[in-house]
Amino acid sequence: MPQSIKIVEVSPRDGLQNESQVIAVNDKVQLINDLRTAGVKHIEVTGFVSPKWVPQLADAQEVARQLAPDEDVVYSALTPNMKGFEAAMDSGIKEVAVFTAASETFNQKNINCSIEESFERFAPILEQAKQQNIKVRGYVSCVLGCPYEGDIDSEQVAAVSEKLFAMGCYEISLGDTIGVGTPLKAQRMFAQVAKRIPTNSLAVHFHDTYGQALANILACIQEGARIIDASVAGLGGCPYAPGASGNVSTEDVVYMLHGMDIKTGIDLDKLITAGQNISKVLGRSVNSKVANACRSSS
Repeated sequence: MPQSIKIVEVSPRDGLQNESQVIAVNDKVQLINDLRTAGVKHIEVTGFVSPKWVPQLADAQEVARQLAPDEDVVYSALTPNMKGFEAAMDSGIKEVAVFTAASETFNQKNINCSIEESFERFAPILEQAKQQNIKVRGYVSCVLGCPYEGDIDSEQVAAVSEKLFAMGCYEISLGDTIGVGTPLKAQRMFAQVAKRIPTNSLAVHFHDTYGQALANILACIQEGARIIDASVAGLGGCPYAPGASGNVSTEDVVYMLHGMDIKTGIDLDKLITAGQNISKVLGRSVNSKVANACRSSS
C-alpha cells in the first residue's frame, strides 16, 4: 500500500454541472473555500464550456475571479476548446483539462465529434498551454462501459490514453462514467493502460451507480493507482450518460484511505461539513455513507 494518495476534488465542476437549479456564484465559491479549509489541494473549480449546453457553468469566469489566492492549492478548469482555454487564461486559471472518450458513440453524443476529431481540437490547446507553462489534464470517459456501446475494450482505453499523454497531458483520468465497472475489470483496465503510461500519471474516476466505486478504487490502488478523483457528498452525474449517478463521495474515499493508514492531507470532519453545507444549498441529503453514519452517531 502507498503512504499517500492524491485526491482531485471534482464537485464544483463535475459535481454541480448536472444540477437543474441555478446555484449562486457565492455558494460555489463557498464550496471551494470549504474544501480548501478541509485540506484539499487540487480542486476542479469550473468548466469554460458553452452555456447553451451546460447552463450551470455559465458563470465560470465569475467563479474563477473570486477564488482566494492559495499557493498550496491547484485550481483547475475544464476547457474543451480554444475559446474555453482563452477564457480560462483570462480568468487566471493555472491548470486546465480536456476530455474525450473511449467510445465513439459517447463522444458524438457528448461533444459532437469523433475521438480523432477531439484530438484535433485539443492540439492547439496543448500547444498554447506548453508555451504558457500551463499543465493540461486529460479525461477519458467510458473506460469500463458505455450507455450506447456496452462493454469497452481496455486496449481502446489504452490507445486513447496514450494519445493524450503523447500530446502533452501530464495526467490522464480514467472515468467509469456510468459506474458499471467491477474490481477485477477495473484492475485489468488500469493494468492495460499502465503498460503505455506511467502509473504516477494515471488517475481513476469512478461513479458509484452500482455501488462498486470504493472496491474499484482499492483494486486499482493495488495495481499502482496513486491519484483518485472524487466529489464531496457524492455529487455528480453526466447529462449525456443516461442512468449515471454521482461520483464516489470524497468523504467515503478519505475514510477508507485513512483507515488503511494512507495519508491524504485532508481533515475528514471538515470535509464532511463541506458536503453538508453544499447539500443544504441543493436542498437534499448528503450522498455519503460516512457522512450520514457520522451524523447518526453524533
